[in-house]
Amino acid sequence: MILQEIQAALKAPKNQYNKFGGYKYRSCEDILEAVKPLLTQKGCALTLTDEVLPVGGRVYVKATATLKTPEGDVSVCAYAREAEERKGMDPAQVTGAASSYARKYALNGLFAIDDADSKDPDTQDNALREPASAPQALKIWSDHVIRINQAQTEEELRKTCGEIKRELGANYERYQADLQAHYKRRSAEIKQELAQ
Repeated sequence: MILQEIQAALKAPKNQYNKFGGYKYRSCEDILEAVKPLLTQKGCALTLTDEVLPVGGRVYVKATATLKTPEGDVSVCAYAREAEERKGMDPAQVTGAASSYARKYALNGLFAIDDADSKDPDTQDNALREPASAPQALKIWSDHVIRINQAQTEEELRKTCGEIKRELGANYERYQADLQAHYKRRSAEIKQELAQ
C-alpha cells in the first residue's frame, strides 16, 4: 500500500530549536518538506484544509490532511483550540497558530509520526498557560478528538469518551464541556449518517 510505503520511508527530522525551552522539534513545514519528494515519487498529492468550528463556547480549528493516491484517498483530522487571548497577536494570527498546530497533528496521524517523546512549542508557548501535567493531557485530548471523529457507532463513541475521561484524570474537569460538545456533535453526525 502506498501510504505504508510513504510512512516507512518518511524521515522528518526535528530541525527547529526552541532556545527558551532548550529542545528540538519539527514543524508542520518540516513534515511537508520531507514528504514532498515521496509524494512525487509515488504519484500522490497531499491537501490540507481547515474548518473553524464553535464548540462549547470556544473556537476550534479542524485540520484535515488528505493523501490522494492511485489506490484511493486517505484523510486524517486533528483539532486545535484557539487561545482565548494571546498577547501581541491579532485574531487572524491566533487562528493561524491553531491551524498550524492542528495541521501538524493531522500530518502526524496520517504519516504515523510519533511526537510522544518530544516537547511541542505549540503547547509550550501558548497562552493557555497550562500546569505542568496539562501538555500531556492536551496531547491525549487531541488524539482522542481524532478517535471521537472516527467512531462509527454510538457504542464506540461512548467507549471512546469513557477512555478520554479516564486518561485525562485530574485534568478531566478542564475538558469536560468540550468533551460533551464533541460527543453531541459526533452523535448527531452518526445518527445522520445512519439515516441516509
